[in-house]
Amino acid sequence: MKVFRYNHFLIGMILVGLIAALCISVGRYQVERANHQVDMAIDYEGLLELAEREGKPVDTVLQDAKDAGITSLAVYETTFKKLNENGKASAVPGSAILAAYHDGTLSDPVWRQLVADGKIVGTEVYVTGHDAQTWKELKEDLPLRLGADRVTSMQAGGEEVLAVKAHYESFLKMNVGMPTDEMQAVNDAGFYVLARPSNYSDCSAEDVAAVFDRLKGFKVSEIVFSGNEILGAPKKLQDTIDAFKANGYTLGLIEATTQLQFYKQTGMEELAKGIGYDKVARLYSIPKDEQPKLKIDTAVERWSNTDEERNIRIDLLRIYDKPSPNMSLYETNMKYFRDTHDKLVAHGYTIGPAATFQSFYPEKTLRALVMLGVAAAFVLYLSLVIPRLNGNHKAAFLLWLVFAALAAVPMLMGNGNKIRVAAALASANLFPAIAVLWQLDRVRAIRDKAKIALPRLILTAFAALLVTGCLSYIGAAYVSGSLADTEYLLEFKIFRGIKLTFVLPILLVGIGFLQRFDIFDGKMDDTEGVKAQVKKILDMPVKVKTLIGFAIVAVAGIIFVARSGHTSGMPVPQAELRFRAMLEQAFYARPRSKELLIGHPAFMLAAMAFFRKWPTMVFFVLVLIATIGQGSMVETFAHMRTPVFMSFMRGIGGIVLGGIIGAVCMVLVEIWQAIMARADASHPTEEKGE
Repeated sequence: MKVFRYNHFLIGMILVGLIAALCISVGRYQVERANHQVDMAIDYEGLLELAEREGKPVDTVLQDAKDAGITSLAVYETTFKKLNENGKASAVPGSAILAAYHDGTLSDPVWRQLVADGKIVGTEVYVTGHDAQTWKELKEDLPLRLGADRVTSMQAGGEEVLAVKAHYESFLKMNVGMPTDEMQAVNDAGFYVLARPSNYSDCSAEDVAAVFDRLKGFKVSEIVFSGNEILGAPKKLQDTIDAFKANGYTLGLIEATTQLQFYKQTGMEELAKGIGYDKVARLYSIPKDEQPKLKIDTAVERWSNTDEERNIRIDLLRIYDKPSPNMSLYETNMKYFRDTHDKLVAHGYTIGPAATFQSFYPEKTLRALVMLGVAAAFVLYLSLVIPRLNGNHKAAFLLWLVFAALAAVPMLMGNGNKIRVAAALASANLFPAIAVLWQLDRVRAIRDKAKIALPRLILTAFAALLVTGCLSYIGAAYVSGSLADTEYLLEFKIFRGIKLTFVLPILLVGIGFLQRFDIFDGKMDDTEGVKAQVKKILDMPVKVKTLIGFAIVAVAGIIFVARSGHTSGMPVPQAELRFRAMLEQAFYARPRSKELLIGHPAFMLAAMAFFRKWPTMVFFVLVLIATIGQGSMVETFAHMRTPVFMSFMRGIGGIVLGGIIGAVCMVLVEIWQAIMARADASHPTEEKGE
């Protein structure tokens, strides 16, 4: 029987790297625990609309929203559409004035005289103000937006009028600056302003300064830019960076609809880097077309999960347009705000301006030690599948030395970003494979022991699952230790090898299994090895039912890989969504389905297959499926936005519940085999000739 020995030097280096990785993960945990304040925000206009629809005083609505937990109100730049509606300014197309003049409905003699003097042009827009502060701001902003040559001041009977060269319909929708009256009303009501300015066309330093001058003196929680560009992009971003630093503002970036990274705005990465990632918070808002489909309790649960699992710190809520059963529209929305607030507080969050991550970049020495451990794991795996290398300690050491130098030296030199990603990818694949292979080597030595009673077999299988999970968690620590820094926590950088980690550990374990077992006759002595057995598999005659079986497996594999991540578009059945919701209520962190429904039950059944001496091919398949669970446990930690403690608890929950499900499966199999044995005993095969 081939005996694979575990190189003590390589194991020692893995332990050294593990200690370094754990030090990094402890630092990461402390940074994540300090980032625990969430800004509950809603559009100021949304509350005004709610007040209007319900016929309630605005002051009452604002106070009730504040009492329900809202801390910031989002204020957007005003437009002439809004100004026309609230009466603070008016914009009238010249063509409308001329038409009124010619049909006799233009009664104002001043305007009639302007038309008569040829000063009214049909293609221009004429702006008048009815509020002193609004008028002052319009006179400041319009020349900046359009250019001074397109805005002309004229007099109409002692009243100043701005003649603007612009397309009227587009002009109504154009942003014309942050409204100070709205921001003052928001602050007076006890809220922070979540400012939503936009960029200028061909933005200048003067334009940038105008926006920040407008914000001065107000309590601003965060700035979240509207539109496809950051203020100052592309040429004046440094002015925006300087203004952010001078005022200490927090930048809010909007999570993409795929719930991965951010909605792309030109200049956002440069701005974030310039002001420091410790001044950046992630914002999420339930999509407008999705919220009406969600009941209040479902939406509240969404916010709780969002903030816990994706480091969202700005919750931009929306108004519900329709009331819930037995409630008014007003009661529906206030309950929504209050329940969200209470849920977040119950989960340990404080409510206020968004918290941000402290700058977290671990010491390069610790990273280098992690790289040494990854190099050792790589060589250790090779020694577990290549018999000649397994017994040659000198060759293993030299090989480790080469990989260690390639990985650690760039880290010590202050570089190595690509090396870190490669190390995380290697860790996510190697350690689950090594953990499973170690368990296989452990059980090979007890192949001929007497039959174990089912209760003891269940306990043995669960203990093996727990130990294997702990070994896989070494890989999880390495993934965290390789990647963890502020940019990964905020998802400016992401781990790109997640889909590969669903497949590669299975291949790595498969290779190791074929070096230890002959899947055709179960031999462990003088096994033919990987190459010979793969050749035998390829030379096997294939039946139609076998092809159908492979097709089913292929489809299942495609679904398995495609459903990972957020961009696959693979729909999730409603029954599974309800099951997930139940798990979210029952566990600190919802276990992953791949672990508790597939991988871990298969692990328990694999133990049963081994000790009950089922066909080796069956044992082989179950071991490969079991590897899915181990790989998933490690891959969870590659989602760096999820707090490390939550990822840890998610895996523990998966082992516990997956082990229970696996135990139930073992009992059912045992019962089925007993029934079949009795059936065979009661209907013996008739002898020939009878």
